[in-house]
Amino acid sequence: MSGSYPIRGAVHVPESELRWRFSRSSGPGGQHVNTSDTQAELRFDLAATTALPGVWKERALERLSGRLTEGGVLVVRASEHRSQWRNREAAARRLADLLAEATAPPARPRRPKKKPRSLVERRLREKRHRSEVKKGRSGRAGWD
Repeated sequence: MSGSYPIRGAVHVPESELRWRFSRSSGPGGQHVNTSDTQAELRFDLAATTALPGVWKERALERLSGRLTEGGVLVVRASEHRSQWRNREAAARRLADLLAEATAPPARPRRPKKKPRSLVERRLREKRHRSEVKKGRSGRAGWD
């Protein structure tokens, strides 16, 4: 994966705005794990990026505020694979998914609908019927 990473539509994050770091990974791999820098850490400066439109950038900064460092940098790590290349792909895919979700437009607000007249009438009819049943149980109903 090189060049740029697609986010949504025609918007891409260029490779030049990404910073990669590699380190030793825990997990599967046996002796290989102790000698290879397979964990991939991807850093993307969301606060200073020019790749995202202004509205998307504001939306992403707000929605990802809990994941950002003090400087507005988004950090994504991947270490589930034994190869550095596959961890790079996983981190890039994770970053693209995070940004796509964070920049998505807000959902339309739900507009409550009016209850149908038949539903209201049936509820009132059942209430009247229940009331009559209970009145019939009381002792004042003519035991003369």
